[in-house]
Amino acid sequence: MTKYGLVVPTYQPILDAGLTAPELVARAVEAERIGLDSVWVGDTLARAPIDALTILGAFAARTSRITLGTAALLPALRNPVLTANQLLSIDLLSSGRLTVAVGAGFAGRSEPEFAIAGVPWARRRARLDDIVALWRHVWSGGDGSFHGEVLHYDALPTFPAPARPGGPPVWLAAFTPGALERVGRLYDGWLPYPPNPADYASGLATIRATASRPVTPALFATVLVEDDTARGTALLEEYCQRNYGAPASYVQGIQMQVTGSAAEVAEQLRAYGDAEHVLVRIASTDPATFDEQLPRLAEVASLLREPQPSKTRQFATP
Repeated sequence: MTKYGLVVPTYQPILDAGLTAPELVARAVEAERIGLDSVWVGDTLARAPIDALTILGAFAARTSRITLGTAALLPALRNPVLTANQLLSIDLLSSGRLTVAVGAGFAGRSEPEFAIAGVPWARRRARLDDIVALWRHVWSGGDGSFHGEVLHYDALPTFPAPARPGGPPVWLAAFTPGALERVGRLYDGWLPYPPNPADYASGLATIRATASRPVTPALFATVLVEDDTARGTALLEEYCQRNYGAPASYVQGIQMQVTGSAAEVAEQLRAYGDAEHVLVRIASTDPATFDEQLPRLAEVASLLREPQPSKTRQFATP
């Protein structure tokens, strides 16, 4: 059965609008209460966010069932060994409820962040793969050294055993041809946001055709449940301008965004039928709108969980 999760906004716009850090934690608690399966946080230096790993630790302390995750973490911005320890700590605090989606950065947007962190933009994908391999190495009790394509450590500390053997699953948030090949070799899941369901199906078919390990297919979707189509369209436009400084027509050519009634949103998400975990980001930085949307998202998830009538094949009468 497909799982449905909430992306909790932790960036400066939501804080400027009046939500405090403890209130963001309360939204994660509410997501668990209303029956959602997971809560996720993003990661960036560009918009002065609350630290992703710190707030996930708070989520771990206040929830008991729900999966906790990053969508997506930019590991290159952090010390790889210290991050391995932080993620392991959240894994243990949550009794094994952590999933880590990671990315190598978005060209045209992430270069300044890499510069701030003092990390070269060149070979960013190889660096990401090395970081994930390093994490798995120390989480699995590997010996005290690691040598990858980019990262080299002659000595490493010893870590406690994770809650799950091998540590938290790590997903790749990317949709390039190279990423599709790497997912099936190196990662436990795939988290893209393509606007076209056919592209999603094609990408997943490519992964499955070449994968050497099980891969969880997921989807990142930006959603606004609104019965008034014109109002929903206007709010999505406002969200894209505030969040990206670009019109919705441009953003929606890159990422999956949908507005409509609960039934209409469910129908569009259902088109990504192979997705086993759908992460929903509410298209608003207004706290009141965010809270109004939460029960509507639960309604969408409930509709999506309902069994669909089987389709009987129709034959033309000769």
